[in-house]
Amino acid sequence: MDRKKILENGLLEKYLLDELSSLESQEVIAAIASDEQLRTQFELLEEDFERMAIENAISPPDYVKVQLQTKLHKSTKKSKERIWLYAAASVAVLFFMTSFLMFNRWQNTKTNYNSLQNQTMVLQERLNALEENYILTNQRLKTINGPKTIPLILHGNDLVPNSRAVAYVNHENKMVVVNAQGLPELPNNSTYQMWSDVDGEMIDMGLLPTNEELITLKYIDKAESLNITIEPAGGNDHPTVEKLIAYVTL
Repeated sequence: MDRKKILENGLLEKYLLDELSSLESQEVIAAIASDEQLRTQFELLEEDFERMAIENAISPPDYVKVQLQTKLHKSTKKSKERIWLYAAASVAVLFFMTSFLMFNRWQNTKTNYNSLQNQTMVLQERLNALEENYILTNQRLKTINGPKTIPLILHGNDLVPNSRAVAYVNHENKMVVVNAQGLPELPNNSTYQMWSDVDGEMIDMGLLPTNEELITLKYIDKAESLNITIEPAGGNDHPTVEKLIAYVTL
């Protein structure tokens, strides 16, 4: 449903007065959420309705109350005057009921509109996350398929036989991407961690979760080898040598 149709058919006013079907209401709400100009028009109209409800929801003039009390307590007054009083009281009651109904409809409309806005924000956040993930994955794939990228296979030793991890190293872009899905899963209290050997010193490159297809790790200059160890959950600040499960020289 486009803006022109909504404005020409007065659908904003009908929506605020709850005169649309459920399907039409959903279409109007969706159009308001996606069209900034239409949303501005709706908010102005909503403010007018709210102002009307507040302005109309007032107590009857004091003289009506005084005259009502006077007429009710004086049985000698003419029936014509009593009819006038009853009419005034009926008008006052109708006045209050109309104001309450209008205000209640406005509140329901505002609640539905806020709910749709929240849903739109959640969807936008999910879309942003997917877009960021796509960009990161695309960068990783470009690195893996680049002509200057070196694939290195780290075979598991006797601690984890028949397993392997693949490291893709690009010295020009200074990037390391690892596929660790070939390693067996560990208990929750353990994790895989990769290290670079530089002049005999093991430098942390990052953790290797096995539930991710590609993991970007820190690139370490002048590394002589890549090494994988099993460490406590959360990683370690120094490698546990007796739990070295795989390595490859550069």
